[in-house]
Amino acid sequence: MSEIDLEAKQLEIIDNINSANNLDELEQTRISVLGKKGIITQEMKSLGKFDGDKRRQMGQQLNIIKSKIIEAINEKEELFKQQELNKKLASETIDVSLPARNKRIGKLHPIPQTVEEIVAIFGEMGFLVAEGPDVEDDWHNFQALNIPPSHPARQMQDTFYTKGIDERGASSVLRTHTSPVQIRTMKNEKENLEKGKPIRIIAPGRTFRCDSDLTHTPMFHQVEGLVIDEQVNFSHLKGVLKSFVEAYFEIDDVPLQFRPSFFPFTEPSAEVDIGCSRKDGTLKIGAGADWLEILGCGMIHPNVLENCGIDSNKYQGFAFGMGIERIAMLKYGINDLRTFFDSDIRWLEHYGFSSFDIPSLVRGL
Repeated sequence: MSEIDLEAKQLEIIDNINSANNLDELEQTRISVLGKKGIITQEMKSLGKFDGDKRRQMGQQLNIIKSKIIEAINEKEELFKQQELNKKLASETIDVSLPARNKRIGKLHPIPQTVEEIVAIFGEMGFLVAEGPDVEDDWHNFQALNIPPSHPARQMQDTFYTKGIDERGASSVLRTHTSPVQIRTMKNEKENLEKGKPIRIIAPGRTFRCDSDLTHTPMFHQVEGLVIDEQVNFSHLKGVLKSFVEAYFEIDDVPLQFRPSFFPFTEPSAEVDIGCSRKDGTLKIGAGADWLEILGCGMIHPNVLENCGIDSNKYQGFAFGMGIERIAMLKYGINDLRTFFDSDIRWLEHYGFSSFDIPSLVRGL
């Protein structure tokens, strides 16, 4: 084939490439030109019949034509791919002006929701959140709280003991309350207390007791509060608890009564009841003929302050504690404590919360 014939064939091949309507047609053209039996391949094989100069000249010409054909094929292939991508993007375009889906993806469990509500309420009062370990030593869980080894309150706790022995030679325990967090806080903050900075914390967290029935589970959640300063008294405790109850249940002027009680770590101690009414099998929080116990509280026992290195002649404080599951059950009408831990998605769909419903006293709990 002469040089003129090669140039004409090049134009014809490139025209076929440009005329291809899809990738399949383009591939067929490529095979017919560059495949084992393609036009350019056959011409390359026939170079042997020419003399040296002529063979070199024809070879160079064929390589130039081959390069132009490959370039044209690549450009056309890229065009097809871009068109396919644009088509796919157009078909998958999301109209952001459309309303969001109504179906919620997952719900927040009532326990963390209630914890956030508690934190929001006490946070407005200036309380900080404190945390501590789930596995405690005997001193922090009992002795520092005025519960010596022979104290009968130890039998009331239904404690899970571990095989480990702490530095004082006693068994470690799964904490039976979050009160050890109060001990750790008092020890860590006593220097700031002496500088005039009051201690004001809440301690939400998991606790463990060997008990299980309709109103008890081996693992449950508590929140305890602690305030220590020079001029703290029982009236401050009453004011804090009344403000909390009314904010949490979102009811104005909830009646409260403080009944004398006993806790080793507070003196005087009290259990707090809130007013309620029971009619037709329903419970309604607020003014009524009945009372419902919801938490325990009291003034910090001087022995507890001294155990933490705080001068009980100069400082005093109050503490309170309540079960998070209990107040959640009262507020949201949940009848069985065990259902909190059943992992039933139907229960969660009914009692759960949107993760966007962040508790706030401004917007409402």
